[in-house]
Amino acid sequence: MNNGWETIIGLEVHAQLSTDSKIFCGCSTRFGDEPNQNTCPVCLGLPGALPVLNWRAVELGARAALALSLQINHRSIFARKNYFYPDLPKGYQISQYDQPFSANGELEIMTAERDATGHPVEWRPKRIRITRLHLEEDAGKNVHEGLPGVDRFSYIDLNRAGTPLAEIVTEPDFRSSWEAYDYVNHVRHALQWIGASDADMEKGNLRCEANVSVRRAGEERFGTKVELKNLNSVRFMQRAIEFEVKRQIEALESGGRLIQETRLWDEHAMETRPMRSKEEAHDYRYFPEPDLPPLIVSDEFIEQVRASLPELPDARRRRFMEEYGLTFNDASQLTAERSVADYYEKAASHSKNRQGIANWLRSELLRELETAGLLASASPVSAEQLAALVRLIDQGTISGKQAKEVLVEMFKTGKEAAVIVEEHGLTQVSDTGEIDALVEQVLAANPQQVASYRSGKESVFGFFVGQIMKASQGKANPKIVNERLRARLVS
Repeated sequence: MNNGWETIIGLEVHAQLSTDSKIFCGCSTRFGDEPNQNTCPVCLGLPGALPVLNWRAVELGARAALALSLQINHRSIFARKNYFYPDLPKGYQISQYDQPFSANGELEIMTAERDATGHPVEWRPKRIRITRLHLEEDAGKNVHEGLPGVDRFSYIDLNRAGTPLAEIVTEPDFRSSWEAYDYVNHVRHALQWIGASDADMEKGNLRCEANVSVRRAGEERFGTKVELKNLNSVRFMQRAIEFEVKRQIEALESGGRLIQETRLWDEHAMETRPMRSKEEAHDYRYFPEPDLPPLIVSDEFIEQVRASLPELPDARRRRFMEEYGLTFNDASQLTAERSVADYYEKAASHSKNRQGIANWLRSELLRELETAGLLASASPVSAEQLAALVRLIDQGTISGKQAKEVLVEMFKTGKEAAVIVEEHGLTQVSDTGEIDALVEQVLAANPQQVASYRSGKESVFGFFVGQIMKASQGKANPKIVNERLRARLVS
């Protein structure tokens, strides 16, 4: 709620499906090739060229639909959506309209309000209705290069024209920009997890549009809707919605009126600006695509796709919490990427300390992987090796500080932790006799500090610990040092 106003948001997510070729022709979908290299008469819309449906796009669309809890329709129809822009050479887009590939989904996501810095305050579940997921082809891309007024030129790159998309449309169920933010991240994560889409917004293979309106608290009728485009990151989407909500409320409170329109997000000015009036369905003059038959899928096909799906992220997160005793935050981080979840599960199977495995993977190992630009599946430190390292810590062979050094060396060389410990002489001193001797040595050298401690100055204890660790060259077991030192000081 925003000063007596309620925000209403619906989202449309366009995800490029991870096929090798386009949806209606054999041209490559490879990203980064020279402009207009991957084109043919079909995706250029030349007269007489006929589309042929790529069945792999159907399979990936079905995986996406089932992962998002949608019902797959046994019969769907491709339609021509007519509009005239330079990046659409045919003058129409092959999409789906009144008979989509899948519909009527309901998805539970985890969402949270944020503090002023954008950090989640408290997570809670929220159910989002998904109206439909339909299949369609993408348009090309308008490219503008050079500086305004200085060698400025524009051209059309049609490499993207005809790449397969899954358009995922929700009901207007979001009440804040952060709910929309969490939903898009959930969808992106799910699509990547099941291999349906790379969902990389920087490459443009996942894009989203937001329909935003406001109404007085308690009203049932929706306000005038504005569509936001050019949202090329989830954070920009969240900021664009925040700006648009503020703009709409200010306009209405000052006696103005809103018009239904499409607005662009200007990330440099951090504001939305008008693009064009909002089209309605009749503006597109939909009619069934005459060159494609109805898309028919069987119950057997749907069940085959369902059986091929991996355990989904939310289910795996819940299982990690129940089976391994992890917190919501730990389990969420470990299931943020499928290769990390697989790595954790393998490492945990070789260790009794499941929380220790989670801690070392989440902090130290993931940092090394990120620096090296590697996935967990390509880690130079295997899951079994990480479990062995944690075991050395649990046994008191090395300290946590030493283990950090060992892990870095393991990452560089691929050697076992035990080998590195032996080569570098890092075995931790846990013998009480050796530690007692160090304690006596430090106390004898610092009589004034001993007197200060015994007169009530507790902070001096840390000084003694530091001196003992220095004398042992960092090898003394800190836990035993603390125990033996405290016992000696009170004796």
